[in-house]
Amino acid sequence: MKKLINYKPNRTSNILLGLLPFAVLIMVYMVSSDARLAMNPDDKLLPAFSQMGESMYRMAFEPSKRSGELLFWQDTASSLTRLALGVLIAAIVGLFVGVLTGALPIFSAGFSPLLTVVSLVPPLALLPILFIVVGLGEVSKITLIAIGITPFIARDIQRRTQEIPAEQLVKAQTLGASTSQILVRVVLPQIMPKLIDAVRLSLGAGWLFLIAAEAIASTDGLGYRIFLVRRYLSMDVILPYVAWITLLAFLVDYLLSKLNRRLFPWSVEAQS
Repeated sequence: MKKLINYKPNRTSNILLGLLPFAVLIMVYMVSSDARLAMNPDDKLLPAFSQMGESMYRMAFEPSKRSGELLFWQDTASSLTRLALGVLIAAIVGLFVGVLTGALPIFSAGFSPLLTVVSLVPPLALLPILFIVVGLGEVSKITLIAIGITPFIARDIQRRTQEIPAEQLVKAQTLGASTSQILVRVVLPQIMPKLIDAVRLSLGAGWLFLIAAEAIASTDGLGYRIFLVRRYLSMDVILPYVAWITLLAFLVDYLLSKLNRRLFPWSVEAQS
């Protein structure tokens, strides 16, 4: 009899085992929801799937009487735009700082301590300062995302840069390469796939900062809508929005993974 530790499920079993926890959670929710609604038809804590479907249909396909917009898609577009801009800024700054501090010892001595200290500052604690300095508009939300994840990306790129074999740098100098040529032609090509991996790992924190900023000061966005309807205990809106955010986070991570494989297949092969 094969020991459990040696059992490796096939592809079909992998899929079924992966779906099993989700099916169990859905069944538990449905049973709990039916039980609560049977006792109190006006219960809002665990709405039925039909109630959530009706609410989301109204928000996704019926224009708002106040603004005339489809709120669900407007919230999604606003949040994704803020997240994309914040992450893009963080990736550019993190790449620049990480490569310089990782490849040039003089920059590492001068800026690594500062980078370490900045990475320890809770970004949400800076939110009131951002609101005071740049106001309550889009800039504050994008800045919070950028400030929140830039230190993580920079430190990861710094570490990855330091892992590049010194022999490569010595050979490049032997061939007459200048410092800028070494950074651009030797270091940067090897770091770019690592940058995409660092962005993928930082997206969870990016979503957190986005939702927090939208909840405090915004007029649209996924985080704004969740915190707006919570005062009415509208779980039929909150739960679908949370599920939608989770799906978006998964899709963004999946697309970045595919992009990494397409642009840098050699890196993926080396890792495997």
